[in-house]
Amino acid sequence: MKKKVHIEYPLNPSSSNIIWSIVSTAAGLQRWFADRVNKAGKTYTFQWGKTEVRSADVINSRAESFIRFHWTDEEPKTYFEFKLHYDELTTNRVLEVTDFADEGEEEDVKSLWDSQIDVLRRTCGL
Repeated sequence: MKKKVHIEYPLNPSSSNIIWSIVSTAAGLQRWFADRVNKAGKTYTFQWGKTEVRSADVINSRAESFIRFHWTDEEPKTYFEFKLHYDELTTNRVLEVTDFADEGEEEDVKSLWDSQIDVLRRTCGL
């Protein structure tokens, strides 16, 4: 049974349209999440390096709010999700990431997301 991992990342005050396109489109995801990203219908195919390929289906989304993916090779009730909201106190956009990890691997998953979000910030200027 996998455990839910939830992390929040404040981003510089940017247009939610820009951030939304970075987390919800194949071109945006290819800038920071994977080396190659293709979309066919509701299925995104992610490629890292020459050999690692995984597919994920979009199982739910609301424009400029959230997008939820399910890895096609994972347990049925697991997903990873990007959710956007505005923090009025700091005037930052906040990217909430929800993912699932095997027991005892929660910190590894958080470290992986920290690394990926660092790439997002550097390549997209957020």
